[in-house]
Amino acid sequence: MAMLDHISLGVSDLAASGIFYDATLAPLGYSRLLEKGIGCAYGPGPGRDGMMFWIVQPDAEIAPSRGSHVGFTALDFDAVDAFHAAAMAAGARENGGPGLRPEYSGNYYGAFVLDPDGHKIEAMCRSLV
Repeated sequence: MAMLDHISLGVSDLAASGIFYDATLAPLGYSRLLEKGIGCAYGPGPGRDGMMFWIVQPDAEIAPSRGSHVGFTALDFDAVDAFHAAAMAAGARENGGPGLRPEYSGNYYGAFVLDPDGHKIEAMCRSLV
């Protein structure tokens, strides 16, 4: 059984963040599965297990949190590269381009971007393919 079922990040503009995540998560095989009230849920494609990722727009009195970090699993290096390219095209700020991260492990390949609210979003894989 997986430890986590879902995670959510607060965003300041649900529509703008939805456009950003639609584009950024597509190369990883995630798509918008549900839109309800103040949030949107993303999940992996058919035949893949994985937790749900939500973006939510909290009440006006509650600001989105800063310093959050969410890492998404990618199937291979090409998917990490495509995630990074899609994120940058969708308006992300650079936070560590695609590459091996030997400080994490010998086969850790990842890319980091900052979303419109400053959350650190990562795609990574542990493959030497």
